[in-house]
Amino acid sequence: MAIFITWDVIFTKTGIWGFNDAYITGFKIIGLPIEEWLFFICIPYASLFTHYALKELNPKFYFSEKITSVFYVSLMTVLIATLWYTYDRWYTLVNFGYAMLLLGWIYNKKRELLQQFLPTFLVILVPFFIVNGVLTGSGIEDQVVWYNDLENMGIRIFTIPVEDTIYALGMLLTVFVVMEFFENKTSKIT
Repeated sequence: MAIFITWDVIFTKTGIWGFNDAYITGFKIIGLPIEEWLFFICIPYASLFTHYALKELNPKFYFSEKITSVFYVSLMTVLIATLWYTYDRWYTLVNFGYAMLLLGWIYNKKRELLQQFLPTFLVILVPFFIVNGVLTGSGIEDQVVWYNDLENMGIRIFTIPVEDTIYALGMLLTVFVVMEFFENKTSKIT
C-alpha cells in the first residue's frame, strides 16, 4: 500500500486520473476515496488467495525457467521500447519504470518467484479485465475511474488503459514478493 497509495495520491492530485463522484461515497482520506483504500486491501488479498489456491490444487502450476526467461525478456523489451517513445507521460513512465525495476530485481535475485507468480497473473487477468472494464466504463453509463490520456499512451484494451495491466502486475507482484519474504523469514524463526 505504501508505494501505490503514495502514487495514487499524487496522480489524483495532479489530474493524471480521478474518480467519478457519482459512483463513490464521498468519504476521502488524503484525497482518495475510501473505496480506493479498500481496493488495496481486497484486490491483493483476492489475487494472492487465487495464487495460493491454484498452487494448492496443482503444485506444478508454475512456469519453467526457460518460459520465465522468454516472458521476462519479451516483457522487458516491450517496456523499454515503449518508454523510449513515451517517457514524457507520467502514468506510463512511473508504471513501466517501476515494473522494470521490480521484474529485473526479482528475475536476478529470486527467479523462482517469477516462475510461480506469472502463470497465476495470467489467470488473474480474466477477472481483472471484467472488473477493471466496468470501473473504466464498460457496461455502465459513465466511468468510475477516469484517466487523462495525455499522461498515458491512449491505447485501451476495451475501456482499460493498457498501462493498467502493468500496474496490476507491479502491485500484485510486489505484494507476493513481500509476503513470500515474510513467510520465509517466519518459517526460519520457528
